[in-house]
Amino acid sequence: MLGPNGAGKTTTVRMLTSVLRPTRGEARVAGFDVLREADKVRASVGLLTEQHGLYGRMRAADYLDFFGQVYRIPLERRERKINQLLEDFGLLSERHRRIGEYSKGMSQKLALARALLHDPPVLLLDEPTSAMDPESARLVRNSIKDLRSESRAIVICTHNLAEAEELADQIAIIRQGKIIAEGSPASLKARLLGPPEYEVRFGASLNGIEPSLPGSARQTLRGADWLRYQTAHPELVNTAVLRTLLEQGLPVVGLHEVPRSLEQVYLQAISAQTIKED
Repeated sequence: MLGPNGAGKTTTVRMLTSVLRPTRGEARVAGFDVLREADKVRASVGLLTEQHGLYGRMRAADYLDFFGQVYRIPLERRERKINQLLEDFGLLSERHRRIGEYSKGMSQKLALARALLHDPPVLLLDEPTSAMDPESARLVRNSIKDLRSESRAIVICTHNLAEAEELADQIAIIRQGKIIAEGSPASLKARLLGPPEYEVRFGASLNGIEPSLPGSARQTLRGADWLRYQTAHPELVNTAVLRTLLEQGLPVVGLHEVPRSLEQVYLQAISAQTIKED
C-alpha cells in the first residue's frame, strides 16, 4: 500500500487487526471477520507498526519469551523459535542486552522478530525498514522475500518506492481513504505511463538530421546523438526501427528499453487524481 501521509494506510491496518472498528463495509483476515471474530484475527496476524511498543527495560530474549507465552507457544518450541529469529536478524549476540540500549535499526529487527514469533499466516508491515542502515534493510527485505508463500499474505505500507517495486506482487495506491490505482507494477506502468519507451543511441551527432521512424513507433524525445520512442509491440517494431534508421545511413550503436520506476507511476496516479478532484 502506497500513499501520502494521511491517506489511510495506518487506519486500514488498524481495521484489519480489529483495533479500529470500521464505519462501514466488511473485511476478513485469514478467513475471520474483523468484527465478529476479533480474537481469531489478532491470533492470525503478525504486526509491525511505526511505533514498536518495545519494552525498553526488558532484555531482548525475555521480551520475545513474554510474547511467546502470550501466544501460548510451548516452552521448547518457544525457545527454539526465539533463538532462530534472533540469529536470522543478527541479534543473537545481543539477546541479553536491554532493549532500551538497542539502536533504531536493531529495535526494528526485534519488532519484526516479535511479529513472526507465532508463524502468522498474515503479516502487516508498516515501514518495515525505516531507520535501518542499508545492510540491515537488505537483510529484512530478503527475509520478507523468504516469507512469501501460497499460505501467507504480506501487506506492506511503505514510502520507499524502490522497496515496494522489489517486494510487491500487487500495488495499491491510496489517497484520502480510497484506492486510486491498483495492479502489478508492470500493469500500472503500462496503464499510467503508456507503452514501453526505447532509446536508440548513435555513434555520432545527428547534426540536424531528422530521423524518420516507422508509423507504429511514436518518437517522444531526441538529443544530439539519441532518440526515444514508444511502442506497444516492441517484439515487432524494434526490428523495423533499426532497419529504417540503418537504411537512412545513421550510425546506430545501441537500442535499449528506458527503465521506468514505480515513483513515476505513483506521481502520475497522484497527479491525475488531483486534477480529477479539481
